[in-house]
Amino acid sequence: MPASPRLSTVQCLSPAGLHRMAYHEWGDPANPRVLVCVHGLSRTGRDFDVLAQALSHDYRVICPDVVGRGRSDWLGNPAYYTIPQYVADMVTLIARLNVDKVDWFGTSMGGLIGISLAGQAGSPIGKLLLNDVGPRMTETSLTRIGAYLGLPVRFKTFDEGLNYLHTISASFGHHTPEQWRELNSAILKPMPGDSGLEWGLHYDPAIAVPFKAVTPEMVQQGEAMLWQLFQAMACETLVVRGAESDLLTRETAAEMVQRGQHVRTVEIPDVGHAPTFVQPEQVAIAKAFFTE
Repeated sequence: MPASPRLSTVQCLSPAGLHRMAYHEWGDPANPRVLVCVHGLSRTGRDFDVLAQALSHDYRVICPDVVGRGRSDWLGNPAYYTIPQYVADMVTLIARLNVDKVDWFGTSMGGLIGISLAGQAGSPIGKLLLNDVGPRMTETSLTRIGAYLGLPVRFKTFDEGLNYLHTISASFGHHTPEQWRELNSAILKPMPGDSGLEWGLHYDPAIAVPFKAVTPEMVQQGEAMLWQLFQAMACETLVVRGAESDLLTRETAAEMVQRGQHVRTVEIPDVGHAPTFVQPEQVAIAKAFFTE
């Protein structure tokens, strides 16, 4: 069982007002080498417990709960559950950490936040690992995610909730029952129900509002902007793709190598969207990239 990280919060600002973003910290707080690990759309910073422990001797590892998720506040206006707001929050977090440079591990949405920050002039990102994400996403993956995101699901028992999460997370690849429990325990939270204590998901269901409002034209415009930012990135970048991914195609990963400045790829067999970096061979990929 992984040890517990230190929990802190930082105050951030959106047009809807102030909010607090929680982050989980591993390693020596005085270590000037910082790795920021940012999770996917409906996950939390606790996804990185195994990876963070493995890298905590080399880095001070920071794993935020993006606003609206986990221990972080929910926004008063769901229209701001968007990448620009998340980038602004991460800039505030990095300022709190009092470092000039960070390395970045981003899974899915966390990778899009990383691209959006790394493509800015004067970006603080030194190395960037993009976990199964790129500037172009498939319609299939967006439809799959939209089918479950924001549903008002409730579970009578904790184990019932774990079984549900196992079902919607099947593309993560094979994990032992213990690994599934450790991955998904932070995704569930107790809440009062009609017949007593029930279990629900950790995130604000309203994070689905801007996601489901996206039109094909907005997808096209967003992709063009992401490619522009991606091509501007000067940092060393590793794109990790799950071989069975429905979000990051093999063709897009190859295009990222062609259009990027310092980009290479690696593919993980028997995994879809997205590798969890719980398995030792996956952890080794990240450790080799960040410590080489």
